[in-house]
Amino acid sequence: MSLPRVLVLVLAGGAGGRLELLTEQRAKPAVPFAGVYRLVDFPLSNCQHAHLADVWVSVQFHPASLSRHLANGRPWDLDRTDGGLLVLPPYKGTDRAGWVSGTANSLWRYAPLVRDFAADALVVVSADAVYKLDYRDVVDEHLGSGAEVTMVTTEVAEDDAARYGIVEVGAGGKITDYAYKPDQPRTTTATNEVFVFSPGPTLDRLEALREEHGEEGLEDLGTHLLPAQTRGGVARAHSFDGYWRDVGTVEAYWEAHRDFLSPEPPLDLDDPRWPVHTRGGRHSAARVLRGAEVDGSLVSGGTRVAGRVSGSVLSPGVVVEAGATVVDSVLLTGARVCAGATVTRAVLDDGVVVGERASVGGDGGDVTLLGRGAEVDAGTEVPAGARFPDPQED
Repeated sequence: MSLPRVLVLVLAGGAGGRLELLTEQRAKPAVPFAGVYRLVDFPLSNCQHAHLADVWVSVQFHPASLSRHLANGRPWDLDRTDGGLLVLPPYKGTDRAGWVSGTANSLWRYAPLVRDFAADALVVVSADAVYKLDYRDVVDEHLGSGAEVTMVTTEVAEDDAARYGIVEVGAGGKITDYAYKPDQPRTTTATNEVFVFSPGPTLDRLEALREEHGEEGLEDLGTHLLPAQTRGGVARAHSFDGYWRDVGTVEAYWEAHRDFLSPEPPLDLDDPRWPVHTRGGRHSAARVLRGAEVDGSLVSGGTRVAGRVSGSVLSPGVVVEAGATVVDSVLLTGARVCAGATVTRAVLDDGVVVGERASVGGDGGDVTLLGRGAEVDAGTEVPAGARFPDPQED
């Protein structure tokens, strides 16, 4: 018996506004993570390990930042003569052309291509979470269930549940209720933005919803499509109890890095049985100079540390000069902390320069965020929770 034909659609076109300055000049899936990775590496690596080789990536905001990283798909074994990686940008020329206004709207626009592909199962995933999941297992379970959609679910904190699609699950995994970002969630069981659809029935239902609400009214999958499938009794849950972290806000992004600084991180990114792959860089070994202090940190290749680094993540090319201190922070590519400066509980984007004796952030309170290329003058103090430069000034 031949394997089912599976198509994976990675929805990587969102603006990522909740990540603020981090997505001002890059697509959200292109945001770095844990030093050398990008967020999109996680779903693409999951596809590789599940042996799913037909992967389409929908892009929209800052597409060049993501396209450069994806290239021909080689790190994830997607550089194939038949199938492989296909990047789907906004386009003109048909009645479905135009700017995508949500995840369901995106699926509707690409529906003719999906139908032509004639898949047995359509896997739709987002690219703003950190996790490992065998999509093939979910597909096999879905195809044997008779459901129209299988939603992968996970438990979230009660005070965070309003950020997600929340479900109630009955006997046999059947979803009995779905609410999209409810003000008062009835459970803490959330969809983790991994869905397996039966393409024909789902696209037929989406077409009917488009007739009812208009193409702009389709919005996100959770706005009309998933509730309609739930009401129709054709939605089921696949419970996932592994590590899953949505990093769609600055605070969540910072907290996820804290998870990976643990002596026993929640995921082994170098696990030979399931490594997370990324586009390779050309960086030399990290240099920790004499007199430097580094503890509880991730230090990427090409960094140079002469000061003190504690509980932090340093991306390639970061420089921490002698006498500088970096504590509980995430420094992205090329950031520099000059002599005598301190950076505490902060995220520094690419190329940020913190001048001599300057102070950024502080213990407790909100995470401080410095946008790409920002320069903090010598002796300047950037308070905890600040956004620099202030996005309201733009």
